[in-house]
Amino acid sequence: MSLLEIEAVNTFYGDSHILFDVSLRVEQNEVVALLGRNGAGKTTTLRTIMGVLTPGSGCIRLDGQPIHGLPPYEIARRGMQLVPEERAIFGTLTVEENLRLAALTAPGAWPLERIYDAFPRLAERRRSGGRQLSGGEQQMLAIARALIRDARIILLDEPFEGLAPLIVRDLVRISRQLAAQGRTIVVVEQNVVAALSFADRVYILNNGHIVWDGTPAELHAQPEVMHSHLGI
Repeated sequence: MSLLEIEAVNTFYGDSHILFDVSLRVEQNEVVALLGRNGAGKTTTLRTIMGVLTPGSGCIRLDGQPIHGLPPYEIARRGMQLVPEERAIFGTLTVEENLRLAALTAPGAWPLERIYDAFPRLAERRRSGGRQLSGGEQQMLAIARALIRDARIILLDEPFEGLAPLIVRDLVRISRQLAAQGRTIVVVEQNVVAALSFADRVYILNNGHIVWDGTPAELHAQPEVMHSHLGI
């Protein structure tokens, strides 16, 4: 039994059919990259898994238990955290206040020092307001908020989007560390090279359909797939 199982999920925005019989699995302690061109349905997949969107049909199971149809807060209580593309940190609160707020309802919340050990830059900025942070610092804080809740599985939506190469390098390093520590991660990312650098397996979406799955090595061995579906 996989930690996360999605079977034949169909998702709609109003009358628009976005995901078509999407099926995928994520094992414990695995990093899965969900790749595809803009508009392929990647973010919709994460939002459906997290309960932000309710699938029209299909089944989503976390640790063998159905979660489709549950509200996001209930899915979060079961150990899943979404780090959205827009980051959604509280700009009027400090770094530390953002973290403390995230930890409030988590039974196994990490101590702040554990977060600061993982993100030294956040320790330096702990008294700074969310609006005062750079884009990279905001992304670190968004990931840290998921970690402080001791998430069993983290959904990362475009974590490197719009960031300078040096910041992307730091975030990739952090992502690799989390993977090495056994964190289960599903990452949606346009930066294919960065995503493949720490992923164990890959799914490619095209127009709402899963069109390929395999390992990063298998994908690199099929340049025609990368060119056709990823534009590389």
